[in-house]
Amino acid sequence: MGRVVVLGSLNVDVVTRVERHPRPGETVLGGAAGRFAGGKGGNQAMAARRAGAEVVMVGRVGADDAGAAYLSRLQRHGIETQVPSCADAPTGTAFITVDDVGENTIVVVPGANDMVQDAAVTAARLGPGDVLLCSLEVPADLVARAAHLAARSGARVVINLAPYAPLPHDVVALADPVIVNEEEMRQLADSDLIPTSLLVTFGAAGARWDGEEVSGIRLDDADVVDTVGAGDAFCGALAAALAAGTTRKEALEAANRAGSEAVQWSGAQPGAAL
Repeated sequence: MGRVVVLGSLNVDVVTRVERHPRPGETVLGGAAGRFAGGKGGNQAMAARRAGAEVVMVGRVGADDAGAAYLSRLQRHGIETQVPSCADAPTGTAFITVDDVGENTIVVVPGANDMVQDAAVTAARLGPGDVLLCSLEVPADLVARAAHLAARSGARVVINLAPYAPLPHDVVALADPVIVNEEEMRQLADSDLIPTSLLVTFGAAGARWDGEEVSGIRLDDADVVDTVGAGDAFCGALAAALAAGTTRKEALEAANRAGSEAVQWSGAQPGAAL
């Protein structure tokens, strides 16, 4: 069984609840819901760990209380951290607004996520059987170099192309799979990038990975708390299943279940208050 090495962001999520999202130029009143551990990288690492994988988190935080609290949380959950602190930038922050039906908008201030270095990737010691899971809240050129390193080391490369940004053709070709949601799929279709392995998520409607499909898991409206982090839970669980040597179908089903579970708690991770 291999490990899941997650290269991605570590953000503090500042969450506000509103009755509905404002229109452009409009102000609405919201209620403070708290400060939580988030960021696509951290969310995916925690999801992979919940799924039973041995996980290494590669990223960066600021030399501040928020960064120290986040590192402590990861380590308490048994995640190895290759996450040096940065004196030149604060820990990343995401400002999240969630409405009464659970839909969200997110504005991310990257901070130390823009300062992740190749040395942290190298220190993760990627090897055969490992899965490198990358997302794009860290510099795209770093993701490209990490993907090539992983491939040379015999590891599997999984790229969550979110938030959408173009990557070099050879990097996209290394990924098995590239993971996108419907909006990212439209952006990918408008580009000249052609993945050799493509997984598209459709939220409550399920997901499709080349010839394999899973249907969404039906939930009562009352069970849906918010959708923050559901896609990250999907990606982390998928990587964990692949590292365990499952088939595509089994990995897709495990990821689908994890995504469905993630909409039933508040915040991007369960029990993530900082």
